[in-house]
Amino acid sequence: MDTLSEWVINTQNLSKTYKGVTALKSLDLKVPKNSIFGFLGPNGAGKTTTIKLLLGLTRPSSGNGTVFGQDIVQGNVDIRKRIGYLAQNPSYYTYMTARETLRFRARFFYYGPKTSLEERINETLKLVGLEGKADRPIKGFSGGELQRLGIAQAQVNYPDLLILDEPAANLDPMGRRDVLEVMERLRKYATIFYSTHILDDVQQVSDNVAILNHGKLVAQAPLEELLSNGDKIIYSLSLEGNTQNAAERVAHLSWVANLQTTHKNGTASWQVTVSDDRAAKADLLRIILGDENLAVTDFRRKKYELEEVFLQIVEASGQDLVKGAHDG
Repeated sequence: MDTLSEWVINTQNLSKTYKGVTALKSLDLKVPKNSIFGFLGPNGAGKTTTIKLLLGLTRPSSGNGTVFGQDIVQGNVDIRKRIGYLAQNPSYYTYMTARETLRFRARFFYYGPKTSLEERINETLKLVGLEGKADRPIKGFSGGELQRLGIAQAQVNYPDLLILDEPAANLDPMGRRDVLEVMERLRKYATIFYSTHILDDVQQVSDNVAILNHGKLVAQAPLEELLSNGDKIIYSLSLEGNTQNAAERVAHLSWVANLQTTHKNGTASWQVTVSDDRAAKADLLRIILGDENLAVTDFRRKKYELEEVFLQIVEASGQDLVKGAHDG
C-alpha cells in the first residue's frame, strides 16, 4: 500500500518549531483513503499544529507532506478546494438559521444554479440530522447541534477529506453520540481525519489510529492491530476457595508464559498470559475445574480497551524521552 495514490495524507519528517520550541518532530503520517482516522494525544502533543500544517495555515520548519499527492505548501490552494474543515471551537452568526449558515458557506465554493445549491443544502441538513431545525435561529441550538452544524459546513462542498479538530469535545453523552453517528454516515463520502482525546469515541468509530506525545509520533496502526497489544493473549479469572494447587499446575503448563494473582475479600483474581490460545481455550478452564476445592466465578479472554493501550504507549514514550534527554 505504499503507492502514492493510496494515501490521502502522507508526510515525511514533517516538523514545526516556534521560537526555538519544537511543537512537531519528524512526523511520518500515512492516512489511507476512505478511513476514519483518529489522531490522538495528550493536550499539547502537536495535534492542532499538524492540522494547521496540512491546511497550509502555517509552514513546516523542515520535512514535507502531501495531501491528495500534492505538496502541502506548493499545492495548498488546490488542496483546500477538496477539504472540509471543522475548527475545535467554531463560531457562528447566531442570528442566522442553519439553512442561512450553510447557504452563506456554500457560496464560497459553489457556482451554479440556485436550485442545485438549495438541493445541496437540503441534503447536507438531512445528513447531519438538522432538517427539522433548518429554519430556526442557531442561537438556541444545543452544543451537539452546533457541532453537527459545524460538520455540515465542512461537508457542504462535498469534500474528499474532512479534517475535524476535537469534534466531540465539551459535549454531553447524547451530543457525542449524535456527532459520532454523523461521522459514521459521512465515511462513505469522504476520508475523515479527526483529532480527539476522547478514547471511547475513537474505539467506536475509527478504523485507523495514530498517537502523538510531546510532538513525536509514538504509534500508528489499524485500530484492531493496536488493541491486540502485540498479540499478548491474557485470560482473566476470578476464583473462590483454595487456589494454591491449581495455581501451581497452571504456572507449570508449557503454554503459560506468566501467571499473576491477587487476593481480595476471599476472591482470587488471575491474569494468565498464554503463548498458545488454542490450548488455552481447550484446556485452561478444564484444568482449573479439576480441583474440587475451588470455584470459578468468572472466566474470559481479556479484551484490551484503547484507554489502557494509549496510556501504556504514552507512558512508555515519555520515559524514553526522559532517558534520551539524560543520555544526551
